[in-house]
Amino acid sequence: MKQLIGFIGLSLALTSCQWLNHKKQQSMASEKVMTYQCPMPQDSVFSDHPGDCPKCGMALVKIQVESATAEVNLDDLLKPTNQFVVSNIEVTTYQMSNQELLLESLGSIAYDTRYEGSIAARISGRIEKLYVKYRYQHVEKGEKIMEIYSPEIMTAEQNLLFLLRNDPSNTSFIAAAKNKLLLLGLDERALQELISTQNPKATIAVYSNYSGHIHEAGNGSEMKKEPGTMKDISQLTEELVLKEGMYVQKERTVFQVLNPDRAWAILNLYSDQVALVKKGNLVEIFPETALEKHFQARIDFVEPFFRKDSKTQTVRVFFNNQSLKIPIGSQVKAKIHVASGKVNWLPKDAILSLGMDKMVFKKEVAGFRAWKVQTGMQHGNLIQVTTGLKETDSIATNAQYLMDSESFINTKQ
Repeated sequence: MKQLIGFIGLSLALTSCQWLNHKKQQSMASEKVMTYQCPMPQDSVFSDHPGDCPKCGMALVKIQVESATAEVNLDDLLKPTNQFVVSNIEVTTYQMSNQELLLESLGSIAYDTRYEGSIAARISGRIEKLYVKYRYQHVEKGEKIMEIYSPEIMTAEQNLLFLLRNDPSNTSFIAAAKNKLLLLGLDERALQELISTQNPKATIAVYSNYSGHIHEAGNGSEMKKEPGTMKDISQLTEELVLKEGMYVQKERTVFQVLNPDRAWAILNLYSDQVALVKKGNLVEIFPETALEKHFQARIDFVEPFFRKDSKTQTVRVFFNNQSLKIPIGSQVKAKIHVASGKVNWLPKDAILSLGMDKMVFKKEVAGFRAWKVQTGMQHGNLIQVTTGLKETDSIATNAQYLMDSESFINTKQ
């Protein structure tokens, strides 16, 4: 019985070897195929045996055609499908080129603080009359903002009038008295009115030297500090905290004036975009409230830090808002034109994403092996390959086609 089992095993082994040798010979034989072709190319007549062309009657010419069948051995067929795939699909190699990329970004419109103006009280006193009532109220240059009651201004006016009445020839003292009133905030027009009427007043008017939106000191940058958000909007539009009857201190800033005609777009960049964006890059801005007002500009400033509690870095685009009239705080979308530099690109379909890992199928003698790579930016139908491949490596053009539905999880190299 043992002899019979041994004989059967030996017979099976010999049969397997003969089958493998036969398949190998068939594979090697199929590499070169003899066929016959009409010598007239336009006829496109082929045959597997000699004879005459049925179209033109000329004798068929023997040609040799290389078969696309590759030699496949049993070891390759027995490899797990999550590591090695036998196939003859098209291959490609990575291409090094410099592409112009369009990076998309979100942001908001904010005041350009380079044009921010301050209104300060040059004298201490009580607010007798307040002519602005709420934040974002528009004021013009030269417009009266408030009147301050102060005994100090009354004393300085009386001193000037005393000198004019009792010592008009003392020009140096009179000039000093006038300069003091000007330093306290009295303008030339009010000074001439005082001299002509000889009637001192206990109040002094404060005027705006700028045109724009008025804010309380320290509150004018609310939306600038929180770009891209509209939280606490009720606080931004409510009435001013400063009221008539309150006191102001000398040389303290009372109001800020921010010009809506001079604005910047604050755009947010994610970490993979930061290295690509530089000062001077062309950018297209599309306001969400008025898409027809889209415009082009250049990036003027890249902030060299990440904002608190934010995963993005911001860039600023200064622009003239005088004609566009885009509301401050508006949300915008942007397309930033950047150059990728010389990088290696593969078609998007050649790379398969396994979550945190990216892989390709690298061509070997009889098939394709799963190969892990590192990728970078994406541009259209191209993806940058940073590490994992050589210039001579051939990659399957369609990685998804070779993937074994659910079992493909092994990317060990």
